Amino acid sequence: MTGNLDSTDWAILGELQRDGRLALTELGRRVNLSASAVTERVKRLESDGVITGYRADVDLGKLGYAVLAVVRLKYPGNRHEPLHALLAERGEVLECLRTTGEDCYTLKVAATSMAHLEKVVNDLTAFGSTTTNIVYTETLPYRGPSLPTSAG
Repeated sequence: MTGNLDSTDWAILGELQRDGRLALTELGRRVNLSASAVTERVKRLESDGVITGYRADVDLGKLGYAVLAVVRLKYPGNRHEPLHALLAERGEVLECLRTTGEDCYTLKVAATSMAHLEKVVNDLTAFGSTTTNIVYTETLPYRGPSLPTSAG
């Protein structure tokens, strides 16, 4: 898909990743397009599935989630549906990645306390062994991809 994106598309993506609420007129100004041209490009990026949604980034601490952890799960079986059902129920699991290597899944978990985190991890141990790392700080929060060096 990246072959279909030009440097203007990448610039639009960069601006929207920094501020998904950016007015289309301001977005157009920042990428040197008219409001109608930038609107057309954004709609195309959405319909092509490049832009999959918009969201608000929130401060977990201000919402009462004082503990952030990365939990790695070794899942011994090949029936993953029960785990997927648990993940759908547990709002504390912010992200889950299926990975290669020794662990099968890497999860980002927000908890209100260490006791809360322990409960979440205990629920996950029904599916396999876990390793939990507490996050001190988010040194680099998710930022999305940037303009490839070959696209500009």
